[in-house]
Amino acid sequence: MRAARNLFFAALPVLAMLFLNSCSDPGMIIDQNTPVDNHNWSYANTVKNTVKIDDPSIAYNIYINLRVTGEYKYSNIFVLLHKGGPGLKGTTRFEIKLANLDGEWLGQGSGNLYSYQVPIMTNFKFPAKGTYSFSIEQNMRDNPLHEVNDVGMRVEKAK
Repeated sequence: MRAARNLFFAALPVLAMLFLNSCSDPGMIIDQNTPVDNHNWSYANTVKNTVKIDDPSIAYNIYINLRVTGEYKYSNIFVLLHKGGPGLKGTTRFEIKLANLDGEWLGQGSGNLYSYQVPIMTNFKFPAKGTYSFSIEQNMRDNPLHEVNDVGMRVEKAK
């Protein structure tokens, strides 16, 4: 009995790795979140992501990931997305709606955190093969913007 139990516990890390690999999304290029220090997102604290594109002939979906606490005082957030890379540059401003007018959060709740994954560019084709950089900057009047837990980006192959 003891030998069987030891064999089970010895095989557990391998089984866990196989399970996690089987759950991964083959179309995902990146899905990263960066914690915001003390939940206070300042203008100077841009969140940077890099994406390596090997096949510019296919379309991609780009999302902004965001988590705020229940004490976040607005029903929306404005962000600037700075883009750079081969044949791509510029800045676009996005409004992300976080709550209904009655105060009901629209994100997925877990305890006091509300998570959002908002599509900002769908079926987007990168101009060329290469490495692209994206920086996300908060664009609200408050500086720092309180109760923002983390910010990130997801890039996946469009289906």
